[in-house]
Amino acid sequence: MNQPISYKRHYRELIYLGVPIMIGQLGTIVLGFADTIMIGRHSAAELSAAGFVNTLFNLAIIFGLGFSYGLTPIVGALYGRGEEREAGGQLKNSLIANLLIAVFLCVIMGILYLNLDRLGQPENLLPYIKPYYLILWASLPLIMLFNAFKQFSDGITDTRTPMWILLGGNVLNIAGNYLLIYGTFGFPELGLVGGGLSTLFSRLVMLLVFVGLFFGNKRYAVFKQGFLRSRANRADFRQLNKLGWPIALQMGMETASFSLCAIMLGWLGDTPLAAHQIMNTITTLCFMIYYGMGAAIAVRVSYFRGQEDLPDLCRSAYAGFHLILLWGAILCTIVFCLRHQLGEWYTDSEEVSRLVAVLVIPMLAYQFGDGLQIAFANALRGLADVKPMMYIAFVAYIVLSLPTSYIFGFILEWGTVGIWMGFPVGLTTAGIAFYLRFRRKTRLTHVHQL
Repeated sequence: MNQPISYKRHYRELIYLGVPIMIGQLGTIVLGFADTIMIGRHSAAELSAAGFVNTLFNLAIIFGLGFSYGLTPIVGALYGRGEEREAGGQLKNSLIANLLIAVFLCVIMGILYLNLDRLGQPENLLPYIKPYYLILWASLPLIMLFNAFKQFSDGITDTRTPMWILLGGNVLNIAGNYLLIYGTFGFPELGLVGGGLSTLFSRLVMLLVFVGLFFGNKRYAVFKQGFLRSRANRADFRQLNKLGWPIALQMGMETASFSLCAIMLGWLGDTPLAAHQIMNTITTLCFMIYYGMGAAIAVRVSYFRGQEDLPDLCRSAYAGFHLILLWGAILCTIVFCLRHQLGEWYTDSEEVSRLVAVLVIPMLAYQFGDGLQIAFANALRGLADVKPMMYIAFVAYIVLSLPTSYIFGFILEWGTVGIWMGFPVGLTTAGIAFYLRFRRKTRLTHVHQL
């Protein structure tokens, strides 16, 4: 089981599944780069406002994405057993569940909107923050419904369809940014608001395209039959919630450590917040690439769980981690070599660029822990063993990471770099704990099978 040759097939299958997810995620990152660069070139104040709002909404979006991940192990196991119509029926329940979560998130983010004045952000940013916030708020239901279709498609190993839809949506968004941020070709110059409207429109188009493909493409015909014949039922809905909520809370708490640190950075002024926005976009690049492979791990693990094939299940998880380490080494080398140029791509401010170069160091420090926690969190997701992940995330990100950021940032007066020092602590702790949980779970399963 530990022989290198035994991993070759798993490397090949994981790359086949994971690379389209990575490309789709990279498309999202390109969109983030484009948004940030275009907004930063329009005004530094709008860049800071966008950084603050995007950080808050990343918490809601990642939470919702985590909940939608509960569908993947269910569909993957059904697909592994050849129960394709039953897999299609699960999508209907997932769409209902995701829509209800979207309503929940809209309520929470609406309450937060009413209290934006109390978060200690610079007064000059609020006129930019509030309208942009409302536009992103309106797009939350579109994101959640799209997530349901995407996780279903990933679960049946069709990772290319979401990739092309994401890439197309990102191209559409970049074009919309060009028209509405700067006011080209007769369109009004709306600045940050224009960027938000372009994002909202592209998310609507992506959802409509996915709906059209599911009901009109022959690839999904057998799943569509199961979808149309199935009924929303309490048992399936309960199962989705049982898996979705722990994953959502785990991912939400991880993102919360970044989002709450953005609020702390706002206490230090515009420059740290702008540097954080730039670094957050760059680190999301690594995160999304890792998560593309992590999603492939979850699909393969759930597939082998459906077949009750424990050796291949374990090999898939470890092979996925090997590939994440390889990607991490490549990305870290590139980021380190370009650390003095990264800030200049986004802003003309020399102060922001210098701070970005310094923040590269703590960013590199947590890449191993980030890769470790992504690989084995997704392996546990494929096993449908998600409840312990919630408790591990609470300890790692809330009990350890956030206090560390505050202590280093304010009590020891390390400022922006000190706040970022909490991330390596939380991510590495979570990664080790998820890895140990996976080993224990698979050993217990092996003993049970014997």
